[in-house]
Amino acid sequence: MSTLTPLTGLIIRAQSGFFTVLGADSDSAVTCQLRGRLKQGRREGDLAAIGDTVIFTLLPDSSGVIDEILPRKSEIVRLDPRPQGEYRQVLLANPDQAVFVFACAHPAPKLRMLDRFLVIAEKQNIPAIIVANKVDLVGSEAARELFGLYEPLGYRVIYTSVKELLGLDELREALGEKLSALAGPSGVGKSSLMNAIQPGLGIAVGEVSSFMKKGTHTTNFRQLHRLDVGGWVADAPGWKSLALWDTEPEEMDAYFPELRDLVSECQFSDCSHTHEPGCAVLAAVKSGEVRQERYDSYLRLKAGQE
Repeated sequence: MSTLTPLTGLIIRAQSGFFTVLGADSDSAVTCQLRGRLKQGRREGDLAAIGDTVIFTLLPDSSGVIDEILPRKSEIVRLDPRPQGEYRQVLLANPDQAVFVFACAHPAPKLRMLDRFLVIAEKQNIPAIIVANKVDLVGSEAARELFGLYEPLGYRVIYTSVKELLGLDELREALGEKLSALAGPSGVGKSSLMNAIQPGLGIAVGEVSSFMKKGTHTTNFRQLHRLDVGGWVADAPGWKSLALWDTEPEEMDAYFPELRDLVSECQFSDCSHTHEPGCAVLAAVKSGEVRQERYDSYLRLKAGQE
C-alpha cells in the first residue's frame, strides 16, 4: 500500500471507535478511525460497521483514517434507546444472508423465536437459511417433522449433525462467497458446527459471543471471520435483542410469506384476521394451508409479544 493514496477496504472488526480495515488489494489489515468531518452533526445511528466497504487513507505511522463509507445494500439494525432519542445500532452492514441455527433437541427448538428471527430478516430484506442441528438426537424423520414446515414457505433448511457429519458440505457450500450473519439460541451447537465447517472458526465465533456478554463496555466489539471457501461469517448475538421497533401491526402480514398473498382475498380491507367473516387467512388456517403454529406466532408478534 502506498502512503496517502485513497484505498478501498472492508471493515472486519469494530470496537470503541476503532475499525480494522482489510484492503481490497492486500492481506494487510489497518487500524483506522473515522475522519473528523464524518462525525460532525447529530448522529442518528452508527456511521460505520463491520461489513461496510470504505475508502481509507494509510498514514505514515501505518494507521489509517476512513474518508468515506460507501452506500450499504442491506444492514441488520438494532434500536438503542437513549435519552436524546432513538439510535440505530448497525450489527452488520451488507449481509448477503442470515443463517439461523436451532437444535432439534437439547435444547428443544424454540420455533416461536425462529419465527421472530425470520420476520426480522423479512423486514430487513435479508434472505434467511435455517440450520436444523443435532439431527442425530432425534433422527432425520423427526427433524423434518419439526422444521419441514419452513421449506414450502421458501426458506432453505439444512439438516446437520457434527457427530454424523451430516449436512456439513451443504452448509459449507451455502456459506461460500457470502457475507453471512450467524444467529441462534445458546446451546444449539453453533460453535461445534462452525469448527466442523472450518477448524478454529467456532472458537473464534464463540469468543465474540462471550466477549459481548461481559458488559456494556464491550458491546461494540464485532468481528467478521474469513472462510476458507471464500466469504465471511459474523456472529450476531445481538439478534435476540432486535425489536420490531418500527413495525406497525398491519405490516406483519407482509413478513409471513404464507399470508402476504392471502390478505387481499379477505372480505374486508381492514380485516384483523382473527374473527371476521370472509377472512381468507382464517380459512387457510382451518384448511391446513397455513400452519396453526405459524398463525399463532403471527398473532403474538402482531400484538407485540415475544
